[in-house]
Amino acid sequence: MTEESNFYFHIATTSGVPIYRQIIDQVKTLAAFGRVSPGDFLPSVRQVAQELEINPMTVSKAYSWLEKEGVLESVRGQGMRVKEDRISKKDMKERKDALLPLLKQVVIQASQLSLEPETVMALLERLWKETPHE
Repeated sequence: MTEESNFYFHIATTSGVPIYRQIIDQVKTLAAFGRVSPGDFLPSVRQVAQELEINPMTVSKAYSWLEKEGVLESVRGQGMRVKEDRISKKDMKERKDALLPLLKQVVIQASQLSLEPETVMALLERLWKETPHE
């Protein structure tokens, strides 16, 4: 979110997926791939809302869902952090499951645009190479 943050969110307002759901999916993906570590704090609701120019209740809803699902925990006076035991128990299947909703979205969009699978894969490969990885 900021230069000090370990990660950031990308919101696609035209995707048809509710913004709170996009935040949930992205936090799960970041956790599954180790981009956030157990004990890491997420940016505050206010910070996320300001930077994404969205309603704070949307961010709050996403964080609440993640807390109910056991991904996050609330730390009084400090905010929301990734639960200690959540990431260490993730295996490859859970990592793939976290990515699946995003890939389904890409497949649907590509199909609507009449793009061939080879074209989509080439674009994905190019983006993968252009994106910095930790």
